[in-house]
Amino acid sequence: MPPSPPLSRRTALATGTLVTGLNLLGLTPARAQNAPANRFAALEQIFQNALAEGKTPGAVAALGMAGQTVWKGVFGNRALVPHKAPMTWGTLFDMASLTKVLITAPAIMQLYERGLLKLDEPACTYLPAFAANGKQAITIRLLLTHYSGLAPDLDLSTPWHGKDAAIQRVMDARPVHPPGERFVYSDINFITLGLIVEKLSGLPLDVYATRSILQPLGLSRTFFQPDSVLRDSIAPTQYDEQNQMLQGVVHDPTARRMGGVAGHAGLFSCADDMLTYAQALLARRAGRPSAFPLQPETLKLMSTPQQPAGKIDLRGLGWDIATHYSTPRGEHFPATSFGHTGFTGTSLWLVPDREICVLILTNRVHPDGTGNVIALRKDAATAAALALQTL
Repeated sequence: MPPSPPLSRRTALATGTLVTGLNLLGLTPARAQNAPANRFAALEQIFQNALAEGKTPGAVAALGMAGQTVWKGVFGNRALVPHKAPMTWGTLFDMASLTKVLITAPAIMQLYERGLLKLDEPACTYLPAFAANGKQAITIRLLLTHYSGLAPDLDLSTPWHGKDAAIQRVMDARPVHPPGERFVYSDINFITLGLIVEKLSGLPLDVYATRSILQPLGLSRTFFQPDSVLRDSIAPTQYDEQNQMLQGVVHDPTARRMGGVAGHAGLFSCADDMLTYAQALLARRAGRPSAFPLQPETLKLMSTPQQPAGKIDLRGLGWDIATHYSTPRGEHFPATSFGHTGFTGTSLWLVPDREICVLILTNRVHPDGTGNVIALRKDAATAAALALQTL
């Protein structure tokens, strides 16, 4: 397999992208030409260091600002076993928990805009069986903000399989804390929300997502359950319970048992589609023309604190704002910024004031689950903020 492009070549490519972005942002050619050629050198070195330290086999990353992509980076390999394969800009990634904010939360908010649900209505209004075992007071808002009191995940210690089995376990789930008492990040919350989308829309979640979110945005390489013909373009994750390398099959074990489509995980996508999504969201939130299929007021509601009064873990409706998961903010982006991460090594952080997006796509779990990109996310966001502060 061909080696990764050398750092100097990638730096040159990134610098070319920067100059184009500066021109599109309305700066004069002279000012664009005088922009430091190494503006993003520190950012690139952070990715190089992470690869050298074995934190991830590869990465695709990008910065957007004011609707334009001002930097792109492609690093390392998308696969190490059984054979090395170089990372490419078009690599598809298992987005993991970004599914929550890219698909399930906006789907819920579309139903909210249509008047089909209310945020402070108990979830059992829409799924009556959900009321079992003390869940009557859990509202849609508490599910979206992870203040429901439910456990982090369904019990995987027994060999259950299938969507129906998962649904039964969701309905039988018992809160581990009183609803509204504390922030506990829970996949059960978004599995439940996905079921509500299906109940109120009458469509499977993946079909609803394609028709109501992905197609309006023109995203042709974002989907659940990717076709097998795409396998070679997908970044593999790690070995499953049968010692088979997961590639194009969802990494999350609960979503996998459910058949690959769930409200908390299962989406696959690529950098181009994610930049389109993020930039459309930021433009729409700012009230500018955009294909994003939600109203600006709804997007502001989703990305500002919506947790119960007096709680210090700040969550929007799906989006993370200020919790122990917020390291992708870095050290300089403002408290008004928001984002989310995915277990496989994906993250997206958005700064609405300047319409900045920081996209990092990795398969850090490949091949054995030992990679870690927490520091990479923080350091990259910090370097990005510094690089962008004078633009």
